[in-house]
Order: sequence, then C-alpha cells, then structure tokens
Amino acid sequence: MYSITHHGAVTGVTGSCHQFTLDSGEAILVDCGMFQGGDAAELSAGSGELAEQINFDIRPIKALLVTHCHIDHVGRIPYLLAAGFKGPIYATRATAMLLPLVLEDALKVGVTRDQRLIDRFLRLFNKQLVAIDYDAWFAIPALPGVRARFRVAGHILGSAFIELDVNSSTGKESSSKKSKKRENKRVLFSGDLGAPYSPLLPAPKSPYRCDDLVIESTYGDRLHEGRKDRRRALQKMIERSLRDGGTVLIPAFSIGRTQELLYELEGIIHQARKRKGKAAHQWQHLNIIVDSPLAADFTRHYRELKSLWDAEARARLAQGRHPLAFEQLTTIDSHHEHLAMVRHLQQTGQPAVVIAASGMCAGGRIQNYLEALLPDSRTDVLFVGYQAQGTPGRDIQKYGPRGGYVFLGGHKVEIRAGVHTISGYSAHADQKDLVNFVKRMRVKPGRIRIVHGDDEAKAELQRWYRVLVPACDVVIP
Repeated sequence: MYSITHHGAVTGVTGSCHQFTLDSGEAILVDCGMFQGGDAAELSAGSGELAEQINFDIRPIKALLVTHCHIDHVGRIPYLLAAGFKGPIYATRATAMLLPLVLEDALKVGVTRDQRLIDRFLRLFNKQLVAIDYDAWFAIPALPGVRARFRVAGHILGSAFIELDVNSSTGKESSSKKSKKRENKRVLFSGDLGAPYSPLLPAPKSPYRCDDLVIESTYGDRLHEGRKDRRRALQKMIERSLRDGGTVLIPAFSIGRTQELLYELEGIIHQARKRKGKAAHQWQHLNIIVDSPLAADFTRHYRELKSLWDAEARARLAQGRHPLAFEQLTTIDSHHEHLAMVRHLQQTGQPAVVIAASGMCAGGRIQNYLEALLPDSRTDVLFVGYQAQGTPGRDIQKYGPRGGYVFLGGHKVEIRAGVHTISGYSAHADQKDLVNFVKRMRVKPGRIRIVHGDDEAKAELQRWYRVLVPACDVVIP
C-alpha cells in the first residue's frame, strides 16, 4: 500500500526528512531539514560532500509538506529545488509567512551573500508555496486517493503535525467487487510536538485515530520542569546575576524560543512593578536585548499573527500590555551596533539579558558574545533549549561547570562564566507529553516509528510505548 523511508533525523535530532511512497511509485516528502552539529559532521566525514545535499532520488517526489520552519526541518529546501523539484510545497498559513525569512537567512549564512541569486530562489520558491488552513483536509493532486491536513502542534507559531488519509486501494487495481469497500489508513507525522502550557501557543491535541505514527523523541527520556517552576528558576537566576553584575547570555533560536522568553520576561517585569525592594527595582530598569534582525522580524510576525495565540496571551493584550514589545526591550539590528554592544558589555559589566541566535551556539551573533564574555566570571549563560551533540552549546553545557573551555570560530575560549540549564523552556514535548500524545488517541496506532532523538531518548520512549500499546510494532529506524 505504502512505505516510509527516512532521509534524516534517524541518527540524531536534525535533518528531518521523511518520504511517504505509494506502491504505485508516487511519493511525497514531509520536511527537508538541514543536518547540524554532530549529525552533519558524521554524515560528511570521509565523503568530502556537504551534508545538506540531496542524496536521494527526487523523481518520484510529487509534493513537499512542511511541519514548521525551524532550519533542521526546512534547511535543505534550497538544495531540493536546485536538484529539480518543481512540485507544490504545502505549509500552514503562518509557516508560509515565516518560511521565506528562514530560507533567505539560511542562504545568506551558508550559501551566498549575492542578493540577486537569493531573490531568484525566493521567487521560484514562492511560486511553489501553498498556504493551507489548520484542520482543513486537502488533496494532493499527484497522489490520487491521498489527502492531508495540518493540526496544531504547539511547537512554534504555525507548527503542525500532519495527518495523511490514505485510501487502502490506492496504488492497486480493483480485482473484485469487494475492493469497493475501502478502509482508509491514517498516517501521522508528528514534526516537533510542543509542550503543554508553553507561553503564547495552544497545546497540541491528540487525534482520534492513527494507524502508522512517525514521532519525534527529542526529550523521550526526560521530563521538563513545570511552567511555574521554570519561570521561578529563570527569575532567580537572573536576579542572582544582577547581584553579581554582568550579563546573562541566552542562546535562542530566532523563532519560537525568543518570543516565548520575551513573553515570560515581560510577565516578570510586570509583576515587579507591584513589588518593592532592590530586586524589583532592578527588574524595572533591566535592559532586555534581542540581538538578531531575524528574531526581530519573526517577533513582528508573531505580533501580526496574534489570532493564533493562546487565551492567556490574548488576555494580556486585552489588559493593554504588550508582551512582545515592552518598554525595556532593545533590538539590535546592524552588525556595527552588534559589535558595539558586545564591547560595551565586555568593558562595563552592565547588567543585561541578551537573547541571540543561534540556539546551539553553532553560529550567529551569540558566538561573539560568548567569545567576549565567557572568560568573565560575572557572566551567566542560560540554556533553555536542546543542545545537540557536536555543537558548541553542548560543549559549554558539559564542560563549563568544570571550568573547561570551548572552541568558537577556531579559537579556544576559557569558560569562567556560570552555566545553567532550564529544560522546561524547551519548545519540545517531554517524555510524559510524548506518551500522552499516543495514550489519548481513541484508536491506537499499529506501528510507531521513533525518530529525531539521541539513542538513549529513542530507546526509553520505545520502552514506554511498548508498555502502553503492547500490540503495537514500535521500531527505531
């Protein structure tokens, strides 16, 4: 009837790309992400080839469905188009709005600074891009008998898990009258599922049924802190840093995490106005710096798409508050301003919170801050998201508490800064959430394929699913 193969996210948490192929040969891709960190190094080793290249036959692929616009899910799209893919690219309306910004930035960072070439790609890409509403079934013309829909995933704005409704006779010729009785199969690709009670976004809801599930496992072996606990931890950590002086550096991806952090910081500042004392006073005058033009663009789009916010966020708006555009927020745009801010904080030790990309410290403006401020004991580095193996973020997280070092831009940088992790701010579902996503399905899947996770996380989640659904075939590709 169909088969599922994987072109990424099977040896780690990046490079998500899954191929759904009918017996007749026609296929679609779900995501086409870039490999990062150790995943990229492993795939490139010994071959001399870029890990981002498309190394599979694209001729059967008739369409691409995108779960969300993080680079590890969409970063290989330019390569896909360069390889000759001309089919439709389906995404939710919010993702369709954000995706050109993500790809333009990725091209500038990793491929070319030639704006003419980038504009040419974007014109081609936009012709193929098709925006789809949540919860609306749509046909894929090149795959008769297959329809799809996007459901809220709660990971970042516009994120979705994808349901495919597959006619059981698709790809087969009718040989008897019995074949007229059709029982459709329901195939689900989770993309990245969000954690319940995340700032700004509604939580994902389990579908009624699923026959075949491809699910992420980033935090398949861990539990997050509750939202109140993680917000309290965020506040206490920043207040401790304020007592010591110096800067709090938060590496965060430009879309999703940055906006959630701004939302939480605005909430803490709002509450500080009702309190007295030195800490409350400091919060009311603390400079919150977002040093990323891309993050600023995404934040503006988040504000424009407030109809997709959850009820709590909309209530703040109704009170006249501006959770993503408050008074103490400073946005750094130009590279000149960026370098000036790095020097200023390095020389003065002025208390500030800096949010900058990339989230795993593998590039972007956060690296300049880290090079300048990691050797300063007044600095604190706060990790609020997953750090993949082989990334500088993982090295800082692992070796920083021991007084170790990290290589950034080819330079050895001593770590004297405090290093902290608050797992609860991950935009990913934790083990409990991943288990509940299946547990709450009325009709449980007959097969679960676990992807997008480290070996330990996948193995632990596999164990839980085998207990939850004993009759289910739970595999790790």
